[in-house]
Amino acid sequence: MPSQRDIRRRITASRNIRQITRAMQFVAASKLRRAQESTLAARPYSDLLDEILADLASVLGGDEHPLLSRRDEGKRLIVLITSDRGLAGALNTNAVRFVSNEIIEHTGELELVSIGRKGRDAMRRAQVPIVAHFAGLGDRPSLADILPLARLIADEYEACTYNQVDVVFTRFISTLVQRADMVQLLPIKPSLDTRGIPGSQFIFEPAPDKVLNELLPRYLATRLFQAALESTASFFSSQMVAMKNATDNADELIEDLTLSYNKARQANITRELIEIASGAQAR
Repeated sequence: MPSQRDIRRRITASRNIRQITRAMQFVAASKLRRAQESTLAARPYSDLLDEILADLASVLGGDEHPLLSRRDEGKRLIVLITSDRGLAGALNTNAVRFVSNEIIEHTGELELVSIGRKGRDAMRRAQVPIVAHFAGLGDRPSLADILPLARLIADEYEACTYNQVDVVFTRFISTLVQRADMVQLLPIKPSLDTRGIPGSQFIFEPAPDKVLNELLPRYLATRLFQAALESTASFFSSQMVAMKNATDNADELIEDLTLSYNKARQANITRELIEIASGAQAR
């Protein structure tokens, strides 16, 4: 049985850990609110831009712009967005597992661009070719942070290096639910509007091809920016829940250790009383 000194040391260490995890929980909760507001505010713009581009893609052919062309030759590029930091439960693990399953299920040449240290390290261990790495986007990602990656993707796709570009990120569903997801960036998939006729939802002026040339760079940057916002909100949400669970576990451990300490203390007191009584009787 551990001594009273050992139990006191474990209680002190548990209290220190509880203090740290509780502080991290409150910090993550405060940052989550701002990240959640930014994510929800950006969704309507991103969805509408995606709808417009899909409508344009249904009107124009692949010859109108290189980013619309579909090709059989070339590699596949996956953009993996994770965090630089851990202590967020299974958030990064789920995103890495999602990419790993995608690689296993769909054979063929593939390369990867990583955003965040956790995803890069995991893909390196799996020996997946990483062509570029971008440091984590921080607590408040901005569109300017995404523009270099968007330009890289556009240039490589126009150079026929890749035949498909996907982005894998963690979609923010709610405070308790975050789900790894994948969105195809290029080539743009034409979609049907509510009337079921592709290309009849919008009227483009001066011409669809000119509108397309203006919107495509913004489309790539916006979709990547939205994925970064979703991942950031998911990270703080997952970290807040993980730190709350850690704090609750520390409270339970402190209670168990306190009970063990009291039992050990009571046993020592009882033993000392017995020794005193035995000594008195011996006299």
